[in-house]
Amino acid sequence: MGWGEPPFTVMLIIPTGIGAAIGGYAGDALPVARAMASVCDCLITHPNVLNGAQLYWPLPQALYVEGYGLDQFAAGAWGLRPVRQNCIGLVFDQAIEPELRLRHLQAADAARATLGLSLTDAVITDAPLGVRLETAISGATWGTIAHPDSLLRAVEAVIKREGATAIAVVARFPDHPESAALAHYRQGQGVDPLAGAEAVISHLVVRTFGLPCAHAPALSPLPITPDLSPRAAAEELGYTFLPSVLAGLSRAPQFVRWPKTGLEPSHLQPQDLWRDQVNALVVPESACGGSAVLHLNQTNTTLITVAENRTTMQADPATLKLTTIQTQTYLEALGVLVALRAGIDPITLTTQVNPVACLHDVSHHSEAV
Repeated sequence: MGWGEPPFTVMLIIPTGIGAAIGGYAGDALPVARAMASVCDCLITHPNVLNGAQLYWPLPQALYVEGYGLDQFAAGAWGLRPVRQNCIGLVFDQAIEPELRLRHLQAADAARATLGLSLTDAVITDAPLGVRLETAISGATWGTIAHPDSLLRAVEAVIKREGATAIAVVARFPDHPESAALAHYRQGQGVDPLAGAEAVISHLVVRTFGLPCAHAPALSPLPITPDLSPRAAAEELGYTFLPSVLAGLSRAPQFVRWPKTGLEPSHLQPQDLWRDQVNALVVPESACGGSAVLHLNQTNTTLITVAENRTTMQADPATLKLTTIQTQTYLEALGVLVALRAGIDPITLTTQVNPVACLHDVSHHSEAV
């Protein structure tokens, strides 16, 4: 960053549960995030990109922001306030069996003892959450919970009694070890069957309490398979996906409401980050229909799409009439970001530079205006 230049801020979005070729599995978009963080001062992204089950990578430049909070930020309603450390509240689904619950408690103990994280005691919901998995006609996954009220009571308890400033939810998900969808996913060919339901849980908590939240599913270990895809391998390492969630939530930014939505201007701080500070947004080419993309398209943020990252969606820039810089790969997108950071028009790095034209009838146009 040069003298007097503002930080170069990039947002990386790979939506959950839409079968993204990169980012549709546990942690397989982490290499993209690591590379992108090296060419910007601040990278804003979400748990689907940074969570790798028991694997994670510390990125000091990255802000770990749940999807609903990301949408509110892109809409200009919320800002992001970096923190040194959150106190993470643990909420466990009553439906988790005693042995599986113990495995997750031990994972939390390990994260506290080895990573120095601040964790609360776990609060167990007063009823089984009743997670149900669904698949849309497009192939995208989603889900429901039968007792959202039980989840919200547990979250409220861990905030009021334990002083939590971020929330990690562990819900018991259905086991379908013999399903064809899971078999395809493990072979690197399908859609994550859990991701859509996980988003429902975290969205509900963030929308209700305005605190960072992420979810880790509790599942029985799967039978070993010899033809496992490397992209799905992170989910096969043990009994829990909790470590990467806790690592991400530890420094997840707090949400700050814009003054027009109720916060007094005096409560704002210089380090607070707002949407008009986002220089570029990188998103799969076929997944441009999300709230964050459409909101940031109304600002000066440069939208960069990646064609190679195929998804089950069909929301492309042409259909939505969005102005974008289209790239084929994340390698190419990284080159565009390097050019933008250097203050170079990316088109001048290609052979497509057109000559400067003269505009006629300028005086007539000025009078009309």
